[in-house]
Amino acid sequence: MSELPPFLLYFIAAFLVPASRGRVRKIILLVTPIVAALHIWLNIDTGVLSTYSVLNIELTFMRTDKLSLIFAYLFCLASFIATIFALQVNDTKQETAGLVYVGSALGAVFAGDLITLFIFWELLAISSVVFIWARGTERAIDTGMRYLIFQVLSGVFLLAGALVQYQATGSLAFDHIGLEGIASWLIFIAFGIKSAFPFLHNWLTDGYPEATATGTVFLSAFTTKVAVYALARGFAGEEILVYIGITMACFPIFYAVIENDLRKVLAYSLINQVGFMVTGIGIGTALALNGAVAHAFSDVIFKGLLFMTMGVVLHRVGHINGSSLGGLYKSMPKTTAFCIIGALSISAFPLFSGFVSKSMVMAALVQEDYSYLWLFMLFASAGVFHHAGIKIPYFAFFAHDSGLRPKEAPINMLIAMGLAATLCIFIGTQPQYLYSLLPWEADYWPYDVTHVLTQLQLLFFSALAFVWLNKRGIYPPELRSTNLDVEWIYRKFLPAGIHRGLIFFRNAKESTMTAAIAPMYSIRYSFSQSTIAKYHLSESWPTGSMVLWISIILVAYLLLDIFVYG
Repeated sequence: MSELPPFLLYFIAAFLVPASRGRVRKIILLVTPIVAALHIWLNIDTGVLSTYSVLNIELTFMRTDKLSLIFAYLFCLASFIATIFALQVNDTKQETAGLVYVGSALGAVFAGDLITLFIFWELLAISSVVFIWARGTERAIDTGMRYLIFQVLSGVFLLAGALVQYQATGSLAFDHIGLEGIASWLIFIAFGIKSAFPFLHNWLTDGYPEATATGTVFLSAFTTKVAVYALARGFAGEEILVYIGITMACFPIFYAVIENDLRKVLAYSLINQVGFMVTGIGIGTALALNGAVAHAFSDVIFKGLLFMTMGVVLHRVGHINGSSLGGLYKSMPKTTAFCIIGALSISAFPLFSGFVSKSMVMAALVQEDYSYLWLFMLFASAGVFHHAGIKIPYFAFFAHDSGLRPKEAPINMLIAMGLAATLCIFIGTQPQYLYSLLPWEADYWPYDVTHVLTQLQLLFFSALAFVWLNKRGIYPPELRSTNLDVEWIYRKFLPAGIHRGLIFFRNAKESTMTAAIAPMYSIRYSFSQSTIAKYHLSESWPTGSMVLWISIILVAYLLLDIFVYG
């Protein structure tokens, strides 16, 4: 029993759901993550291996250690909360895709070789795009295609890297890889696409805001966290990740502050939070790696909570533009309270989950003499408070009264948000339980005077800056606008450039042909008007003469063949 891969439970449920209806289907959806979590907790120990031989290649579907187990627990927990949130959705496609999506995430974290990882890597892509296409709009269909191209491209890089590595070393083992050859760089790029590295990130900010209200909650929990797990497994301690992570933590702030679509604000915020995780992985010490994993755990919960609150607004109001919202706290007080808890958590307020995980990465930066980069991360932390801690709840629920009075969230959505909010507070006040699950040994406690005072001062002055900027009218207003990002290059610039290039070459071809053909027509016309053409060629010759001359030519060829060449 211990060798049964947990992802099989989700895949079995995915086959059962389309054949079931009503309450039975809901029970299957709710029970599956509970059974999977209990199976992992009771029956799976570290070091369990389950291998299969396919075409003389050993595939490892089950390789367990503390790193894979903590992500497995996280994914079961996240799927349970997301499933409760989506209980009112009666869409077989989304429900089946959700089970396959979570099962693929579990398969990826237990994969012991690169081919098995590739299989689940691509299943993640195929199943997750359903949440975008399920929106049903033309824009969602187009967005889903762009999203899928990026996800499949990531898989292509992963497969190419795996094959090159197998050719070079004869091994497909998925352990520490490092950046030492072309194979490792191909795999690194594959992980980077799914982690939303800078310039490779627009699939996230483009796709997640176009998903369904419940689908975005699923999307926020799994794809990037599988990539974070893969980076921690394969590239821990690679210094380039420190600088990539710092960039990821900082640049989305500027977009999030000016963005009007509040789910897109959270999408940029998701990149920002993954930046903290990538930075910790790049530092590579036990404290930093634990911080990256702990922050991944916390982020799934508080970011999921924020996406759920915005999903409720979208579900009740029909749109999520900050410029058209405000005053919703009057009719949605519970959703407002849950949003504030999520905002406090992502802002790393003491006694909330973000504080006990993010501070580990910050402390590791100082310990490893990255003090100058610590200042950038301090700026990123302040930016998080601005765009997620303040902007999201303020513009959705408290800013100018929009006059909208939608109903409070459905009961299942309130239960899901309540569970996530409770976990945010529990982890923040009792971090030792999360720390006990972390893969590496590291002695750390977040609640000392230095950490608490530093964070409180940062948050206080960030709030003061927001109030001052808002009162002075300097803070960027919520506008109906389109903000240009890197996607402009491949969505506008490159297509326009290619179109203009084709027009140029077509015109050049036509001009060249005209220039070449015009003299030929002129020569032909001049020749047709000459005496030779009119009187000495076939135009003025009788038919009999033509037959005579052809006969003479044939006889001449015959005589030459007999007497000269024979």
